[in-house]
Amino acid sequence: MLSKRNRTPSLDIDHALYLYFLGLSTRGVAKAMFFLHKVRRSHVAIWNWIQKHNHQRISSKRKKISEYIVDETILKVGSEYIWLWVAIEPENRQILALSISKERNMFVAERFLSGLVKIHGKHPVSTDGGTWYPQACRFLKIRHHLHSPLEKSLIERTMQYIKDRTESFDDYFPCRKANCKLNHVINWLNLFVCKHNKDIMA
Repeated sequence: MLSKRNRTPSLDIDHALYLYFLGLSTRGVAKAMFFLHKVRRSHVAIWNWIQKHNHQRISSKRKKISEYIVDETILKVGSEYIWLWVAIEPENRQILALSISKERNMFVAERFLSGLVKIHGKHPVSTDGGTWYPQACRFLKIRHHLHSPLEKSLIERTMQYIKDRTESFDDYFPCRKANCKLNHVINWLNLFVCKHNKDIMA
């Protein structure tokens, strides 16, 4: 299948996105694509592919989930800060859900967990000591407990991995519109998670 606008084969776009998530810059990807595949595209075109690659749902190949390990962390996007909410499953450490918000409270936690349950069903929730989680779990009638040392280690490694890959958000993901809804950040994160989960299950 070809992209209608620039007639770039989908496989070439996938290769470019994969290289980007290995850590190359968009300019580096453009150079690598020409060297490896003789595909000449600008770094701007590659950036546009990243923005247009919008997954409606984060998929997980696991059919059985024993529990959700949930945490949140703060990210800088341009000149502002946002909260990133993440849920993983413990066995393969796949990311099951991801969301961003400008606030951190029980209502945001409840909305995040509700979306998680809607897709993957009700399972026990493991979190840190944030007071917003027990309240949200009680409202949704979900069992809640604090992280065990193993659960804490698993989620901390995942969160650090995400933060390492998003450390350039303050330089390269500035909001260019007033009251930005951060769709460009969501697109990037969804693509990142898709590639992350595929690599884990490979």
